[in-house]
Amino acid sequence: MVRTASTMLALGTAAPEFQLPDAVSGQTISLSTFAGKQGLLVMFICCHCPFVKHVEQELAKLGKDYEHKNLGIVAISSNDAEKYPDDAPPKLKEMAETLGFTFPVCYDATQEVAKAYTAACTPDFFLFDRQFQLVYRGQLDDSRPSLDVPVTGADLRGAIDTLLAGAVISPDQKPSIGCNIKWKPGQEPDYFKN
Repeated sequence: MVRTASTMLALGTAAPEFQLPDAVSGQTISLSTFAGKQGLLVMFICCHCPFVKHVEQELAKLGKDYEHKNLGIVAISSNDAEKYPDDAPPKLKEMAETLGFTFPVCYDATQEVAKAYTAACTPDFFLFDRQFQLVYRGQLDDSRPSLDVPVTGADLRGAIDTLLAGAVISPDQKPSIGCNIKWKPGQEPDYFKN
C-alpha cells in the first residue's frame, strides 16, 4: 500500500470532458449528464483500496444526503483491472449495489480520464461549480485507516455545502491521501512519476 497524495490541480481548472460507461446501468455518463446542476463532484475510487474501504460507508451516505440537492456526483475507477481484477466493472457494480450508491460508478478502461483530471490516488475528490470550474480538490476529512479519527466527510461536505449556498470555498485545502492509482505498465503519467 503506497500512500499517495492528490496532485492538487489548480483551482479554476475546467473539468475535462469524459464519456464512460456506468458499471451498474451500462449508460454512458459525461459532463453533459450533469448540465444544470449547481455543482459536480467527481470521485476517483476503486474496490480494493484500504483507504476507500475505510470511507466507503461515508461515500454512500454522502450520495444519499445530497441525492435531492442540486449536486451531480460520479465515481470513476481507473485502476488496471487486468492486474487488479477486484476493480473490474463487475466488482464496481457489486460494490455500488452492496453499498447502495445513488450515483453512477464508471470504469475508465483507458485511464485517460484519470490523467486528464491528474488523479493520483484513491480516493481523490474534485468538486466543480455549475460552470464546471474546479472549486475544491482535497480530502474527505482527517480520518485515515491507521488513525483513530472518525470518518465524518467534514472537509468535503463543508466545501459542498458552501458551494450549494452560493458562497466562496476557502482555497486552504488539504490533499487527499490514498493508494496510488494502479497504472497499466508504461502508462504512468508524468505528474505521477515526479
